[in-house]
Amino acid sequence: MSSVPVYQNFINGQFVASAAHLDVINPATGALLSKVPASNAEDVDRALAAARTAQKDWARKPANDRAGYLRRIAAKLRENVAHLARTITLEQGKISALAEVEVNFTADYLDYMAEWARRIEGEIITSDRQDENIFLFRKPLGVVAGILPWNFPFFLIGRKMAPALLSGNTIVIKPSEETPNNCFEFARLVAQTDLPPGVFNVVCGDGQVGAALSAHKRVDMISFTGSVATGSRIMAAAAPNITKLNLELGGKAPAIVLADADLELAVKAIRDSRIINSGQVCNCAERVYAE
Repeated sequence: MSSVPVYQNFINGQFVASAAHLDVINPATGALLSKVPASNAEDVDRALAAARTAQKDWARKPANDRAGYLRRIAAKLRENVAHLARTITLEQGKISALAEVEVNFTADYLDYMAEWARRIEGEIITSDRQDENIFLFRKPLGVVAGILPWNFPFFLIGRKMAPALLSGNTIVIKPSEETPNNCFEFARLVAQTDLPPGVFNVVCGDGQVGAALSAHKRVDMISFTGSVATGSRIMAAAAPNITKLNLELGGKAPAIVLADADLELAVKAIRDSRIINSGQVCNCAERVYAE
């Protein structure tokens, strides 16, 4: 019987063994793909402590230096497109072509966010007092917790990590326990770069890990993509600490077809929107309004 990979959490620049594990199953065949950490509260504490310790030095770096790290990670992704896409397909089920698009788009997104290093600007505000100006500076929040869904698991790593890191924050990522393998492969590539330890961390587990991150006092912002019900629970858990939230939840996207529309194009666009990734996209067409 062939062995399966056993992944480890990525904390403070090191891969850390876990006491317990979860099975990751191929949804098409039922085959065991890997074993991943079933993290506990101590793992979450350790990851957040590493992120907190690393954040001050990371924030002191010029924004353009921070952008350079994103570009180097993007280059690593492009060197490993086939492997990463295959990993996504096996655990998530999307077709190979779409998985490759997801990897390449993630690399492009890291480069896109790197360009914002030149655009982190403040303001000079006129004061009501004579000979006084008010300076408004943009400062990082601190530590961000990124909680990911399973439908576009790889891209969401980049979409939560890149803006956080560019603006001087550090991050702890919690991948979906259904599709975590690609996140650990992402971490392996990050480990091959010179990104300082503790700036990017990964802890895997079930909803208890997400709950621990959501309620933790060391988290300054939570970025979550997923269901309305889970978003509501995260909001409630974060409320006692007044933690800032960025919630991308479910929607009901309409397609509107006007009388003068190109019907051939409308039919193709609506069909493609509805069936891409088996319909598991936040902005897939859910209903059609025809004039």
